[in-house]
Amino acid sequence: MENAASKEIGPDTSLLLVDDDEAFVKRLARAMEKRGFTVQTAESVAAGRTMALRNPPAYAVVDLRLEDGNGLDVVEAIREKRADARVVVLTGYGAIATAVAAVKIGATDYLAKPADANQITAALLATGDDLPPPPENPMSADRVRWEHIQRIYEQCDRNVSETARRLSMHRRTLQRILAKRSPR
Repeated sequence: MENAASKEIGPDTSLLLVDDDEAFVKRLARAMEKRGFTVQTAESVAAGRTMALRNPPAYAVVDLRLEDGNGLDVVEAIREKRADARVVVLTGYGAIATAVAAVKIGATDYLAKPADANQITAALLATGDDLPPPPENPMSADRVRWEHIQRIYEQCDRNVSETARRLSMHRRTLQRILAKRSPR
């Protein structure tokens, strides 16, 4: 696969990785370099925007939620300087609304974490209407539900009553769900 991927990359192999998980960025950077990309990394929206505006990459992988803001700001900066860039947005909180927002801003694809280097490479190099293959081990429906509840809970500043209201759920039911471990 590595040889096939390097043939499809094209003359400009520049890749910008923006994620605040330092260990993940380092692993992904090494894997993408092995696939033929020339990798730059950033761990914040500010650093990602600066790199994107100074030297717009041909490819980018951007985490949606970063400590200092929203990764979509980096996507906008890339699109501002380079309309042909292929951008994949990664997130641990997969939601249809954010996927739509990412694609409207100019992302090529949207992947839920954990995504491996093969999935990311396939998404970056996909052409036309080709869909990448389905994940080998997708999240279970219970896990997707749990992730969604956790995301809303965090967005409501861990206020159980407000989260229950927004999810149209009884407060005690929500408390029981929050007390359990995450499903696999």
